[in-house]
Amino acid sequence: MPTANRPLSPHLQVYKPQLTSVLSISHRAAGIALSVGSLYLVWQLLAAASGPDAYAVFQGFAGSWLGILVLFGWSISLFYHLANGIRHLFWDAGYGFTLDATYKSGRWVLIATAVLTIVAWIAGLSSWGGK
Repeated sequence: MPTANRPLSPHLQVYKPQLTSVLSISHRAAGIALSVGSLYLVWQLLAAASGPDAYAVFQGFAGSWLGILVLFGWSISLFYHLANGIRHLFWDAGYGFTLDATYKSGRWVLIATAVLTIVAWIAGLSSWGGK
């Protein structure tokens, strides 16, 4: 019997990422980013406990463009993971399983992430600039 010349996984050629799948993968990535980003906080605490010279090194990095970028990415991950985690709590309670509801809640997760990140950075920068 001759074998047919067809792809083994035909769905791979027609699959398009959907909002729900992208949010699911992003939720896992945000959790990893939060874990890795927590090392930034540990570094700050260890530097503060080690004395002024060690803390000055930390402040030098934290004030650099790379340090600010790391903190900004960590804050996005924090608020995304929080908002999407609340969404998952509603799912655990049995709410929001219709296709329309999953897309709506996904959009709200993205909106909440953006708003919370912007508000936190505005509040942080305004308090930082006032000293």
